[in-house]
Amino acid sequence: MPTRNALKILYLHQYFASPEESGSTRSYEMARRLVERGHHVDLVTTDWRGTFANGSQAGFALRNIDGIAVHTRRIPYQNEMPFRERMRAFLRFAVAARRYGTSLEYDVVFASSTPLTVALPGMYLARRRNVPFVFEVRDLWPDIPIAVGALKNRFAIAAARWLERRAYSRARAVVALSPDMRSALLSRGIPEQKLHVIPNGCDLDLFAPDEALLPDASRNRPYPIILYAGAIGLINNVSYLAQIAGALHGQLPAARFTVFGSGAYEETLRRDAAALGVLDETFFIYPPVPKNEVPRVFADADVSMSLFADVPGMSANSANKFFDALASGTAVAINYGGWQADLIRTHEAGIVLPPDNAVAAAEQLAEFLSDEDRVRRAGQNARALAEARFDRNAQADDLARLLEGVVG
Repeated sequence: MPTRNALKILYLHQYFASPEESGSTRSYEMARRLVERGHHVDLVTTDWRGTFANGSQAGFALRNIDGIAVHTRRIPYQNEMPFRERMRAFLRFAVAARRYGTSLEYDVVFASSTPLTVALPGMYLARRRNVPFVFEVRDLWPDIPIAVGALKNRFAIAAARWLERRAYSRARAVVALSPDMRSALLSRGIPEQKLHVIPNGCDLDLFAPDEALLPDASRNRPYPIILYAGAIGLINNVSYLAQIAGALHGQLPAARFTVFGSGAYEETLRRDAAALGVLDETFFIYPPVPKNEVPRVFADADVSMSLFADVPGMSANSANKFFDALASGTAVAINYGGWQADLIRTHEAGIVLPPDNAVAAAEQLAEFLSDEDRVRRAGQNARALAEARFDRNAQADDLARLLEGVVG
């Protein structure tokens, strides 16, 4: 619904993805709906994959994607990069976006992390035009890289802590992607009135139940499929899934595990799965698929996994794969606590597995999969939860009202 007072929104997000690409499409989905409300959105990002042949090194290229003015600069980035190279990519974008943003007109700056460094151009550009700065926190940076040992230098840690405090202080409003993130920020002294929870959401139209998505052969197959669709990095600990596959091979030998993803630990995962004797036997690894093909992948799964290493702070996350499972009506299995575990238990939408015991996890998963009615009900409950609590349209309305409100 168009709004009476249209805004010019400067949306900063380093890793934008459209439905034709793999990865999180939150920024695309939110920006598209802001445009539908009548706002103009300039989204400044990177062509980090090298998708566009003419995305120049020298400057930004402008493309219109479903009404969004997407400004991209070629700054390569891969999860496989050493942490120092990734930090260099973060800082390159911060500097480039700061310079480029001065050429645009805007009424509000909305900067979405990670990385935390996106706050640098966000704060500068908001102050330069004397407009509100709104900061979105997707992960509790720098807590996570510190916890996993990626960020070790004490001066770098001090600088990251300073930037974190500065961003929260300068922001007119802070968007947290989960209630647990909100609680963590409250404990750091962020005023309650600044904090707004808009979690990751469910694209209900994209994942609309469609029998055509599920081939007859799959519907009648004699084995269950356990799916993991996401990054294969240190923090994801997907080798835990390979361990479950190894343990489950004796209890439920027909079960199939499918992984759609890539990342720095993909080769480690392959080695671990091979050592367990399950690689290309019951455990299969495929490249990531574009978001508009993800529903087909989920339609063929009985259970979708969302996994993280047992690291402090990760239970506060808002995992895309968790919400894709809800939207697709697929039972969810996770190996961490926090608010998502509470949702699964309360709504009987899946199963919560132990984070550090793959054998016990395999036993619980085997018991769950042996009860077809329970698996089916969990999938139905997952879709009902998606419709009731996590409709992306409603969340985009919340964001629009927030941005409209801070401009006033």
